[in-house]
Amino acid sequence: MSRIAIEHIDASAMPPAPVRETARTLLVFWWQDMPVGQVIDEGRPGERIDLERHWQAFTTSPALVRARDMAADLLRPTLDASVVICTRDRPDVLRECLASLVHQSYRPAEVIVVDNASVDDRTRQVAQEAGVVYVREDRPGLDIARNSGARRARSPVIAYTDDDVRLHPRWLERLTLALEAGDAMAVTGLVLPAELETEAQILFETHWSFGQGYLPRRFDENFFAMDRQTGSEVWTIGAGASMAFHRRAFEIAGYFDERLDVGAAGCSGDSEYWHRILSHGGVCVYDPAAVAFHVHRREIAGLASQIYHYMRGHAAALMVQHERTGNRGNLRRAFAIMPRYYAGRALRRLVRGERPDNRFLRQEISGYVAGLIYYWRHRKAPQP
Repeated sequence: MSRIAIEHIDASAMPPAPVRETARTLLVFWWQDMPVGQVIDEGRPGERIDLERHWQAFTTSPALVRARDMAADLLRPTLDASVVICTRDRPDVLRECLASLVHQSYRPAEVIVVDNASVDDRTRQVAQEAGVVYVREDRPGLDIARNSGARRARSPVIAYTDDDVRLHPRWLERLTLALEAGDAMAVTGLVLPAELETEAQILFETHWSFGQGYLPRRFDENFFAMDRQTGSEVWTIGAGASMAFHRRAFEIAGYFDERLDVGAAGCSGDSEYWHRILSHGGVCVYDPAAVAFHVHRREIAGLASQIYHYMRGHAAALMVQHERTGNRGNLRRAFAIMPRYYAGRALRRLVRGERPDNRFLRQEISGYVAGLIYYWRHRKAPQP
């Protein structure tokens, strides 16, 4: 599977047609610094890409209308914001993430690096070089580290990103404005791929993408109403690589469940927390104006492990959500909807053979079962 080039195009000042580097190019269209939409261009390398033809699909889109309106909007945040980056044994990756924070249009009141049990002192050195707050958390686990960052933060807005993310200059500004604009307790942003150089990265972006589209969404009691029937699809709210909370969320809903996410169940600490905010009557929003660029895992083995732990965490989160709310839709999803879903996919694989969309089916199913077992062993554990 050959690489996919990525071109970012500002349609407000349409550049000359670029020469196609590879057979496929991901075109991300912007209006000034607002993302509008994306499309895959296909053709012969060496030929010019017809940008105008692709752009025509977006000229009447609601995303473009919003982008033009926001381009004339001079609002600035009034709330201070703390940025928390949880990391472990990746000092070089962390250094690049911190470098992207230097260029934020709205400077954070503080940047907090939570060193989650790194084996050496390099993470501390990178944090000190960048002049940010360093917090050592010796208990491994992403949600443990997130909680340590939230407790250390001093601002009314607490934003989270990952060490393998590069941030658009207006990322923090727009997350903070989204929290100020209404009644939301949580906001997430658009996460785009930083590169699509390897087969693993292309497979992830094609079938497991963090992206949730180019239009804002509001998640409130109407969205959460399905939780009693089929479980609400809280993972569609966004990605933990780009999220922010008003401090009152932690006062009302508590802290992240430390049984979940990397270092524990494997994933879904973010989505379970959004679920909890909704269960307390809170509101979450997705705002694609806040953009981050994620470096997906480059190796197939790493992606296979990631998918396994994604489903392990998802299954455990469904059980935690039922434990906390009593909403039986989460049990129905865990023991009826998901088994039927996987049975259907397994049957199609038997009939059609292996395809890109079912390549990691074994990891998905085994991870899902492992997540239910994990929860059984850790049910009703004391939580912060």
